[in-house]
Amino acid sequence: MASGPTVLMRLVASAYSIAQKAGMIVRRVISEGDLGIVEKTCATDLQTKADRLVQMSICSSLVRKFPKLTIIGEEDLPPEDVDQELIEDGQWEEILKKPCPAQYRAIKEEDLVVWVDPLDGTKEYTEGLLDNVTVLIGIAYEGKAIAGIINQPYYNYQRNCIHSPQNDEKQTLREQSEDAEAGPEAVLGRTIWAVLGLGAFGFQLKEAPAGKHIITTTRSHGSQLVTDCVQAMEPDAVLRVGGAGNKIIQLIEGKASAYVFASPGCKKWDTCAPEVILHAVGGKLTDIHGNALQYNKDVKHMNSAGVLAVLRNYDYYASRVPESVKKALVP
Repeated sequence: MASGPTVLMRLVASAYSIAQKAGMIVRRVISEGDLGIVEKTCATDLQTKADRLVQMSICSSLVRKFPKLTIIGEEDLPPEDVDQELIEDGQWEEILKKPCPAQYRAIKEEDLVVWVDPLDGTKEYTEGLLDNVTVLIGIAYEGKAIAGIINQPYYNYQRNCIHSPQNDEKQTLREQSEDAEAGPEAVLGRTIWAVLGLGAFGFQLKEAPAGKHIITTTRSHGSQLVTDCVQAMEPDAVLRVGGAGNKIIQLIEGKASAYVFASPGCKKWDTCAPEVILHAVGGKLTDIHGNALQYNKDVKHMNSAGVLAVLRNYDYYASRVPESVKKALVP
């Protein structure tokens, strides 16, 4: 008699459906017109109503089905009763049909740590750069990121939207959202997922042009260290965009060849899910020194030695990180 799906595959299947619901919440908040913006530590560190609702939705939905999980979310929210409409009980059946990699079949619920970024790219969300936004759910085992789910609430947004927010500053966020949903043949949003040893799904892998060094880096958290490190790569082009999830998607879809962030500003919930997607297709994500990131429940949340992520030719980029940058960023 065949056994049922493993804990890991049930968790991934549930997280997929939960991420889909999260994307709907992100879109709904904008369509209602009140983002509920508050500053956390500074003007570039923001929280919106969507951040709060999505984190409540993800964490509450997960803990109902997997009460022994350790769940670490970005937002520091007080405990409160969660509205039933935020709860997602479904699971993506296609994931349950796939085999769990042998090394993860015996994993118990209490062995797993889930890192949640309810809205990666919050600043861009508030500015109408909606294609920068992702929802991230990363799953770690023994300190290693092993499964990840990324929802892009506004995938297809720029292609289908009648007015781009960059080109029409007078258009309200609510109007932009409505236009996006009404665009020709619009299928708004998508969910990408991966499990190490199984593969990555939900997108078409594409590599950046051969021989080109196209660097994607931070849009709103720049510094001299970031600039020095990017320039040391001798880039043919530099893309400054929001969101770690968005930057990893640029790597796997051929828009960039390396993600370089020589700064301590990135957190574990920013990198856990995207790292799995990248590693599942043969890429590599480390800190600036080349060290693997750790995701156990007691680890510090800050990626204090920055991030270097590459789909191909990792050694080229790693070899060009200036010694001055390495000395400034202590693991």
